[in-house]
Order: sequence, then structure tokens, then C-alpha cells
Amino acid sequence: MSASIDSESRTMAEPGSNFTLRSMTEADLPACHRLSLQYKWPHRLDDWRFLLRLGQGIVVENRQPGKAPAIVATVVHTRYGEHHTAVGMLIVHPTLQRFGLGTRLMQQVAQTLGQRHQFVSATAAGQRLYEKMGFRVVDQLHQFQGSDLQPVLVPLPPGERVRPLGKSDAARIPLLDAQATGMDRSNVLAALLEQCEGVALDHEGDMLGFALIRRFGHGRVIGPVVAPDAQRAKALIAHWINTYSDSFVRIDVFESSGLVPWLGEVGLTRADSVTRMIRGGAEGDTGVAEGDGMQLFSIINQALG
Repeated sequence: MSASIDSESRTMAEPGSNFTLRSMTEADLPACHRLSLQYKWPHRLDDWRFLLRLGQGIVVENRQPGKAPAIVATVVHTRYGEHHTAVGMLIVHPTLQRFGLGTRLMQQVAQTLGQRHQFVSATAAGQRLYEKMGFRVVDQLHQFQGSDLQPVLVPLPPGERVRPLGKSDAARIPLLDAQATGMDRSNVLAALLEQCEGVALDHEGDMLGFALIRRFGHGRVIGPVVAPDAQRAKALIAHWINTYSDSFVRIDVFESSGLVPWLGEVGLTRADSVTRMIRGGAEGDTGVAEGDGMQLFSIINQALG
């Protein structure tokens, strides 16, 4: 199979099956959204549109005689620079798990991406598949959420403050993010800034970190959060908790971030956990850089990292 599947559909090699693999289009998104709702995933149709705008998707159709083709499996991958790719939204209809559709989708993704480093947020059900595909565990991601929260006070060192993002900050954000992740995510960050609110950690005019928040799922999601250390990350997160204390707020943080106990202390509930896995790169590479005094504390979402 060629690396691109845009030019034609591919019938999967399942004896007697009617499963066909093809590229995802804008017209497919309502069906993709309905599929994710079957697993009670919170993504809105607009969240699906945002993902497809930034990346490429693949769907599996079930074609039955006399019936309209039905989308029964999906995956989306988003490229960051020349070397990295986020893989997410791997969903298979619950009644069709036995046909290996998830494996086939991931094989197509692997063929399309070649030697690129890939990372995923694996559910417990999906982790075994990813391990078979050569992914390795590097961290855990914990989803915290809540509403009607009490005000949170986090002190900062003298001379530092949290302030709204300005137009002049747009060029600095991808640089700080690259220091924290080791990836060029400028394309995704530019798209996020079109629909996000944001704050910066400022020291006498020097931007030391940032935190974005946007509509997502049932309310708002905080992320990404990039900061030099956990205390400063807490200050950035606290700003959004205080701003939207009467709204539903979600944040996904790494186990290694050091924020897990604190998030529980401020009233957020840990709702779920997934496993951060990567494929490619050197052994010991977590896919999150901590050099240059900068760290990624919370992700954009589980599909984008």
C-alpha cells in the first residue's frame, strides 16, 4: 500500500469483510463524532473539525449491500515539524473489536509516517495494541476536572506576575514550547491562539512561561502550560481556575509534573488516567524535553499532546 490513501479507497484483507480504508474528509466528521460519543468521549463536533484542520485522518467504512457505507473506525495524526507526530482518536466501533481494525489503522499510520517519532495517549484497552506496534511507555497522563472551585492563591518570586497575552507574545510562545517539548509545534500553537485565551508569566518584561485555555468538551480545558518549574506552573493554572471557578474546567497533566497532589488539594477530581507512549527516538527519550529551564506541565489534549 502506498504512503498516501487520498487517491483511492483500500479494501482491507479480511476474508468476507466489507471494511474499506480511506482518508477522512470534512463530510465524515458528524459520523466520527457519533462514534466517539459511543465511548462517552467529550469531544464536540467543533473539536473534531479542529483536529482535522491541523492533521490528517483515516476512517474505516463498513460497506454492506443495500446500505449506506458506515464509518466504524477512525484515527487522526498531526505532524510537528520534520520529526514528530501526535497520533490520536483511534476509535473502533464497540461491536467490531474482533476484526483488527485498530491494528490496520495503526499500520497505515506507521507506513504513512515512516521514520517520524510518534506519540500517543493510550487507554488501558489500547495499550496492548500500541505495545505490539513498537510503542513504549514513558509517562502517565492524569485528567483532572471540576467546577464551583474555591479561589487558589499561588505566590510568585518578587518581580514576577501573571498577565494577559499580548500580540507581541505570539512569536515567543512556540520558542518556549519547543524548549519544553523538543518539537516544532508552531502550526498547532498558531491555530490555538486564534481560539484561546492566554496568560504569560512575566518577569520585568521577559516572558518565562504561558498557559492557554479554550472551549473543549463539556466546558474549558487548560493547556498547554509551559513554565520553568512546578510552582510557576501552579500560578498559571491557578489564574484560570480563579477566572472560571464557576465553570467546568479540565486539565491533563503528566505524572512526572509534580502537580497531581496539588490539583487534588485545590478541589479538582481525577477523572481518568492514560499512558503516554512513544515510538522511535532513543531509549529513555520521553518525548518531553526538560532542558533549557522549561517544562511542559499540561497538554493541549490527548490527541495532540
